[in-house]
Amino acid sequence: MTTVVLDATVPARAAWSAVVRRGQLLTVTDLHGNQAVDCLLYDAHDTAVRYSAADTLQAAGSVFLGEGSVLMSTEHTPLMTVVADDCGRHDTIAGACSKESNSLRYGHHTWSQHACVENFLAEGARHGLGKRDLVSNINWYMNVPVEADGTLGIVDGISAPGLRVVLRAETDVLVLVSNCPQVNNPCNGFDPTPVRMTITEGGPR
Repeated sequence: MTTVVLDATVPARAAWSAVVRRGQLLTVTDLHGNQAVDCLLYDAHDTAVRYSAADTLQAAGSVFLGEGSVLMSTEHTPLMTVVADDCGRHDTIAGACSKESNSLRYGHHTWSQHACVENFLAEGARHGLGKRDLVSNINWYMNVPVEADGTLGIVDGISAPGLRVVLRAETDVLVLVSNCPQVNNPCNGFDPTPVRMTITEGGPR
């Protein structure tokens, strides 16, 4: 029997966080499609142990995340595993948007726009985390193709309304999310939308 531990809709542009206990499942649902969901992971008992994109990609042998990907920590220990994925691939290279990157890429007039780094700082402060604790992140549903010459692109998403990615916690994990507010590139279709975060335990995935 599956028990719903937490079920929350995260509004467009907003932040969210929760502790997902070992063995529980976290489902991230792209309610309207084409919405990037920036995500940081920490060991809930020692936040000095946090997600490492480099260790994860080395372990996976792929530049994209998808079903079967083990999300590794800076100590090369598993934090979570992708156990189901309707989308097919997700990014962990392009990083999170910030006031600084927006200004550099899109002009100084974007300086005042809200960005993922600001969401992470505000939500992380609730857990005693600061700027030094922001590390490489995951961009669920974000389409970042890698060209043969290594060039990264940020292009229209391949997600669609109702698609899900399901993560199993391999230890107690603190999950921070910024439901990306970016409006200057197509990662959100220039129109951020809500996503759903559901934590369950027991029963099939």
